[in-house]
Amino acid sequence: MIKIPFHPMIFQFEYLALSWHGFFSLVGVIAAIYIVIKQSRKVGIDDDLIFNVASWGIIGGIIGARLVHIIDHLDYYLDNPLYFIYIWKGGIGVWGGIIGGLLGGLAYCKFSKLSNESMGQLMDFAAPAMLAGQAIGRIGDIINGEHCSRATDLFFGWWFSNPASPGQQCIIRSENYSNGHFPVGTDPGTAVHPSALYELIWDVLGMVVLVKFRNKIKPAGSLWFIYLGWYSLGRFVIQWTRLDKTYFWSFQEAHFISIICMIISVSFILIKTRKQNQ
Repeated sequence: MIKIPFHPMIFQFEYLALSWHGFFSLVGVIAAIYIVIKQSRKVGIDDDLIFNVASWGIIGGIIGARLVHIIDHLDYYLDNPLYFIYIWKGGIGVWGGIIGGLLGGLAYCKFSKLSNESMGQLMDFAAPAMLAGQAIGRIGDIINGEHCSRATDLFFGWWFSNPASPGQQCIIRSENYSNGHFPVGTDPGTAVHPSALYELIWDVLGMVVLVKFRNKIKPAGSLWFIYLGWYSLGRFVIQWTRLDKTYFWSFQEAHFISIICMIISVSFILIKTRKQNQ
């Protein structure tokens, strides 16, 4: 098994701290904006528009990511309501970031009275950029020890040895903590699935797929729905390796969101994209 020894924080003072997760998330956002700008300049779209859409998308993404996390741990946050805003202490959901970011970006587009064609074009530019940003962000998850995962005897299973790592908090979960909803964890010497690495690889493969389809399908916006379907499929499968709160049929929150997003993406592709590309 692979030992991950890193401390999750790059630095930490009384009122200022930066984790590897936060650092790589920031790098991922910057990389995504850069990719969109490079593409948009080729068709004459002004940089200011991209920055404004990105700003609204980032705000929406942060709000959405936090809300999804809070909903998945609602009992805890109802008992500790002040922690709702303690985002610097961790606790975000990628699905919330994707959905919130989309809604924030589209809200600005509507506010600016952009045409549906222009909005679809921007969504297509954003699709591979989002996968690039997500893949970079997962590097921070790996170093940090984010996401509790199921035990495995595969040779590439890993464990987190640093006492400060969130990965240490996933092990030896008590029955009281699980409360019938959270699966009990493993002991410190047990290797677990590298779930964050699985998703990083899936994101990179998705970028290859999207680049292959770029500028080849209509209407505008179709590439973004391919992205949504690709990520939904991968996240649904990978989620089975994680130890998150379960609801029924052993489904976790991310499973339900993945199913809904898959239905939306497949419906758009079958109805809109297929019709215009026959």
